Amino acid sequence: YFQDLLNKSEKALYDAFPSIYGELYTQNMKVFKDLYSELRRYYRGSNINLEEALNEFWTRLLERLFKLLNPQYHITDEYLDCMVKHAEQHKPFGEVPRDLKVKATRAFIAARSYAQGFLVGSDVVKKVSQVSLSHECTRAIMKLMYCPHCRGMSSVKPCNNYCLNVVKGCLANQADLNTEWKYLMDSLVGVADRIDGPYNVDTVIGTIHMRIAEAISNLQENKDSLTAKVFQGCGNPKISTKGSSSEDKKRRGKATLEPKSSAQALEMLVLDAKGNLTALKTYWITLPGSLCSKKVMASSAADDKCWNGMTKGSYLPEVMGDGLANQINNPEVEVDITKPDMTIRQQIMQLKIMTNRLGNANIGNDVDFQDASDDMSGSGSGDSCPDDVCGKRLSKSPSTRQPETHAIPKQSGHGINGASSRSLPSAFLLLLSVAFIAAQHLWR
Repeated sequence: YFQDLLNKSEKALYDAFPSIYGELYTQNMKVFKDLYSELRRYYRGSNINLEEALNEFWTRLLERLFKLLNPQYHITDEYLDCMVKHAEQHKPFGEVPRDLKVKATRAFIAARSYAQGFLVGSDVVKKVSQVSLSHECTRAIMKLMYCPHCRGMSSVKPCNNYCLNVVKGCLANQADLNTEWKYLMDSLVGVADRIDGPYNVDTVIGTIHMRIAEAISNLQENKDSLTAKVFQGCGNPKISTKGSSSEDKKRRGKATLEPKSSAQALEMLVLDAKGNLTALKTYWITLPGSLCSKKVMASSAADDKCWNGMTKGSYLPEVMGDGLANQINNPEVEVDITKPDMTIRQQIMQLKIMTNRLGNANIGNDVDFQDASDDMSGSGSGDSCPDDVCGKRLSKSPSTRQPETHAIPKQSGHGINGASSRSLPSAFLLLLSVAFIAAQHLWR
């Protein structure tokens, strides 16, 4: 949705500016293409200083337009350098550059941090689902699922509390994700409120072309005053031997671009996302209960005619708490609480890092996402610039004021959707699914 807003703004500029500005636009098309290219790269996570990119755009545009609006003079590169220095204090584009820089910076920081938050969450689920089961866990699941059949009690379901202890023991490390996972979900909800609120992402990103048109109109209206002040500060340039240009090059266009509001669409997207994020907050600690009710089809907690691991009857041991530390006395699975799974510990750290990024984005501070440019390109509608639109990318010198930098893992390239948000540990599910199919066959 964010990239589609940017694409539509870019297309609106290319459709309208030739008729509005004539050669003022056509001779400077690359300046506009480069701006949108930089904005798109920034959104996807490239190490670009957004304020510098916007400043360079206005500087390049001013240099080009100043020459075109004064074709009777021979203006050298040295003279343009002087002109830029003297013109900045006179605000040739009015208040548009300053206003757009403030609003666009906040909007793009929030938008790209939000999208990266989903990628990190999805990547955590993917990596955690690939963690192998221990031998003790495999043995406990086999006992849970198959032993009643060996005892001639194929129709007896496992006791719910018995199932919970087995699964909590098997997913003890995964449950330790809960705290940082909840913080990430809360942070995403917070940034979502900013996107649809103070940072006004829909309006800012979708109307960039209109702000540029407003800025050019300001320059045209103040052309004589600006030229006089520049000449006073930098001296009179030499008269050009090429003569003055056609009137078309000096065309004064008044932008008649109309905003196409889609604020309601953004509001619905944000509401839907917030609802799903809220539901996912306790994902890792509710996973055992979900598996026992949906995959194992355990009996109710009060049932005294369920499989308790030894026979048909009540299950007496108490249910263990969540997380690795609470499994020290697990009666069903032997868990070494002194050896946490390192893959999951690494994912806990990634959640902490991403939550910190979102916290910065929530207050408008920029954060650099290393190695993320390829991962955010994705696929589908709105993921890239329109055909015949993308210009050559600029190469920028490193910023003197670098944003905060964190390492980021290579993402899977897919956001959390309906399927991935409910991903379950693959090895565990595979084993449970096989066991469940076998159990159904035996119950027949």
